[in-house]
Amino acid sequence: MKDRILTLLKAFAAKASPVIHKVMHFGGHRLQIVLVSVGGLYWNLSPQNRHRIRLVAYAFAILSFGIVVGRITNVNRVVKIEASDKALKVAKSGILELKLQGVKLNPEIYVFQNAEKVQVPVEIKLPGRLAFNAERSKVLSARAPGRVERIYAFDGAEVNVGSPVVELYSPEYISAQQEYLLSSKMVKALEVSTTMRDLLGDAKITQEAAAHRMRNLGASDGDIKNIETTGKTTNNLIMRSPLKGVVVKRNVEPGAALNSGDVIATLADPKQLWFLGNVFEQDFRYVKLGQKMVLHVEAYPDKEFVAYANYVAPTIDPQTRALLIRADIENTDDLLRPDMFASAKLTTGMADAIVVPQTAVVRIREMRYVIIKIGEDVYRRLPVKGYDLNSKMFAITEGVEPGSTILAEGAVLLNDRFAKQED
Repeated sequence: MKDRILTLLKAFAAKASPVIHKVMHFGGHRLQIVLVSVGGLYWNLSPQNRHRIRLVAYAFAILSFGIVVGRITNVNRVVKIEASDKALKVAKSGILELKLQGVKLNPEIYVFQNAEKVQVPVEIKLPGRLAFNAERSKVLSARAPGRVERIYAFDGAEVNVGSPVVELYSPEYISAQQEYLLSSKMVKALEVSTTMRDLLGDAKITQEAAAHRMRNLGASDGDIKNIETTGKTTNNLIMRSPLKGVVVKRNVEPGAALNSGDVIATLADPKQLWFLGNVFEQDFRYVKLGQKMVLHVEAYPDKEFVAYANYVAPTIDPQTRALLIRADIENTDDLLRPDMFASAKLTTGMADAIVVPQTAVVRIREMRYVIIKIGEDVYRRLPVKGYDLNSKMFAITEGVEPGSTILAEGAVLLNDRFAKQED
């Protein structure tokens, strides 16, 4: 490209030299003759060459303009830069301090409160679960070989004391009935006899032994009385509930053959439950029998259930490294169910603390922070220690001095400014 432009300029100069000679000969009309001659030469060129000359002229004009501007402008002048104060300061202790110069926080969003110490309960948390009260639960089992003829109460059925659960055919029970019936007849015969009264005591002992055998097989006192009154035996044994509750689990089907000791059904009282909690090693010293605990379950987050400790395990679970604590719960409203997860709060004493709303606490991983106001537009983020009093309030035990101005609402929003300044 460069070579082409030089060639074009040389050709142009060769054509223009005679004209320049004439211009110099005529003297006073120099400029006018030269311009006319140059214009004529320009229009005598081809369109392509004229375009190239225009490009050269444009480049020369731009270069000239840049030189002129550069000479009248001092590019080495000194620029004054004012140093600005940092908005975020970090103390040696790691506490962050933020200055929002000229920024006024909206009082409808950012609400402050004065820090005051009050007496609050000292509590420890115990994770655990609910279970049936084993003292109010029974396993109904076969006491002699037999066959299931009928089931009266299926899973979930409510039963009272003495309610029929299953009906069994048992040859051993039939034999026990006959033994009791014969001994009863013998007692009646000896009671009216005047010559064999010395045998009456032995007969009554035999009758009572036969009655005990029937009870051991599952017969009720009513069944025994009925045999004595009617003088007849029954083919089947009715197994009855020993408590008021529900059938938790049924283990047999109609027609099933049973051996002695086979489980027929599990019964329990759903109104009486246990809380089985885990106490960690650092909290062992706080746990005592009879202590009151307040339980919470996920099914009813706003409801509290009261329990009382009735057992503390003598040994630590080697797997969980926790101590088992058990408490009685009265499920009168029938809201709780066994195997529900629950957490208990055990009150161990009272202590001084600063109580703030949960909205005042900024939670970052395992750390807890609050923001206090220390000046007109200066705020400080402090790490604190404490615990949740409930779902709405937090007790600060360390980190804030009484009389401080704590940001009670909007702490998370203002903490975003701290985070941006840290970045």
